[in-house]
Order: sequence, then C-alpha cells, then structure tokens
Amino acid sequence: MTTAMAIGAPYKNDLCIRQCPLVEDNTTTNNNNNKNDSHHYSCTLYNPDEKDKLYKTQDLGVEFGKSVCKAIYGSWLLMKDPLNKLYIVNIFTNERINLNPVELLWKDYEFNTTSRQKKMIYGGRMKSVRSPVFWIDEKTKDYVVIWGFGMCCVVYSKTKDTSWNKIPKTSFCFNIVYRDHKLYFLNFHDEFKIFDFSGEVPQQTFEWMVYVDKWNWHLRHPPDNSWHSNVTTLVVTLTGKVLKVERMWVVTSRTWSLRVFEVYSSDLQKNKQRQIHSLGDESILLDQGITVLANDTDGFVRSTIYFSDPLFYVRNHMFTFNLETQKTEPLHTFDISSFQFSSAQWFVPSSFTLT
Repeated sequence: MTTAMAIGAPYKNDLCIRQCPLVEDNTTTNNNNNKNDSHHYSCTLYNPDEKDKLYKTQDLGVEFGKSVCKAIYGSWLLMKDPLNKLYIVNIFTNERINLNPVELLWKDYEFNTTSRQKKMIYGGRMKSVRSPVFWIDEKTKDYVVIWGFGMCCVVYSKTKDTSWNKIPKTSFCFNIVYRDHKLYFLNFHDEFKIFDFSGEVPQQTFEWMVYVDKWNWHLRHPPDNSWHSNVTTLVVTLTGKVLKVERMWVVTSRTWSLRVFEVYSSDLQKNKQRQIHSLGDESILLDQGITVLANDTDGFVRSTIYFSDPLFYVRNHMFTFNLETQKTEPLHTFDISSFQFSSAQWFVPSSFTLT
C-alpha cells in the first residue's frame, strides 16, 4: 500500500509565499490485476490559491510509504515506521536522517515499572509518541527532536547525541511546542512549563497552571449547549506569547468553532488568562502550534487560523477559521474525491522551487 501527501507549495524567488496543506493519503499507480505495475511512494503538492494544479515529488521509497508522519518542520517530516523507528526526511531532496533507536527507552521502562504502575498510571499507552516536535537547520543539518514518551516523561535527542535524554518532571505530556530554542510544555494536570534549549542541557525557566477542558475527549459531542473543547492546542506567536486554542465540534452546523486565550506573555500576570478576538497581522498554523506573519505577499489572511479536523468528523477536513468574523470555511478548492485522507496538516515548506 502506498502513502502520498498533498501539500500546497507555491514559491516565488525561491521563497515560500503561500499557506500550504499537507494531506496524507493512500494512492498508488499499481493495478491489482497487473503484478508488473510499479508502486510510487510520493507526495502530491497543492496550493489552495492555484486551483486544479497539483505537483508531485520524486519517489520517496517503500519505507516512506509504510511510515506515518508525526510532525513537520519546513520541508522536513518526522516519520515513524511500523517498528517504531524514527527518522527525518526531506520530501524534496529525499535526504534522510536516522534518529537514535528507542528500544532502550522501552527496556528501561519495562525494567523499572511495576505492572500496577503500568495499569494505573500509564494505561497501557507507554509506547505512544505524544505531541512530537522538532527543529532542523537547513544548512548545517543540526537538529533537535522532542516527544512525549507515553505518559512517563518528555525525551529529546540532538545532533550528536547517541541516545534519548529524559527531561525531569515532564510526566503526563498533553501538548508541547518548540520555537526559537524554547520548549513549551503542558500536561494533563494543567502544569505549564517553559524550558530553554539554547545550552547543552535544557533548563526550566517558567512554571504555572494552564487549565485544559477535560469533559471527555472521547465523546463526540458535548453534553449540553455550553462550550466544551474537543481539542486544546498550545500556540507560540512570533513575539513569544503563548496562546491556548480550543476547538469545539458544533453538531447543528457540522463544523468547528474556535476560541483563543492568551495564557503567557511578559505583561500578563501569572494567574490570569484573557480571551482574544484578533491576531493582528499574524495567522495561526494550528497543527504546528505557531503563528506566521500575514500579508498580501505571503498569501496568509490576517487573524485566521489554519487547521485540520483532528477527529475526522468530515471527509474534507482542511479548514480556516477567521477569529474576527467567527466564520469557519472548509478547503474545497480542488476535487478530493480521488483521495482517501488519513491525516492532514497545514505547513510552510522551506525554500524550494517547483516546476
């Protein structure tokens, strides 16, 4: 079975100038009745502003087709194969970086954790890769990869590391964002922390509480007409402010509604959070937990949130939400009937020219 991805990728002067969706999809050029037909494991590139125009990458190989995309940074994807091996790959150059094996983490967990702890604390979800993020330097290829090791702790690995390193006091990981050499961590107990990664060893620089609505993430609909967040995501702005974005599936209109709160900034008191109704000249790429500058040249619409349906309530699950008008718009500028979506993300690729 093949795996392809649809990515909006328009460029001008070798600079990315548009918002770009990444849609993971299962497509193939083979015919089940013809054993001689070849498989093609590639990415399909799509820009919402270029109607009916698609691009394709080179064949990225069989292993790529069997792997799952866990995170994106520029033109690089963090992938996990069926054996839980992690690697980074550039979808345009097919350059690949294999990451440290995770087997020692599993073995250490199995050796030091009792069956009672596994059942009561971790709920059998130990081998999940929670909220993975990464950063890579396009020139030097220096990188840092960070993810929640199930419910145990957050782990990271840098370019020259030979193993995964645990970050103390980061259990029950709920959501993390990495930006400008800082890690923003939120767990299921509402503990919010910031770690500075600019040195050899990450240092915690801030801690407070950020409330996360926990009515029940597994329920499809809220129990009444009040606001209940299905999904909560941290977002870090260009200026270093931290936002909490809540998404609620509205049953009556069969669409998403969003709320945004500022939960951390230099001028915000620790015990306060404030709801905001405009992002100014920024837009949110919610799948990556960051904001980008919105202007006419770059193609982003100001005060707009670009996101995908994390619960797959609808087939076409790419959306934009304008925070000022409170309107949600689905992405339907090209025919998706031939695609079978398995996941989707908005992203901005690194500088690369497509023809």
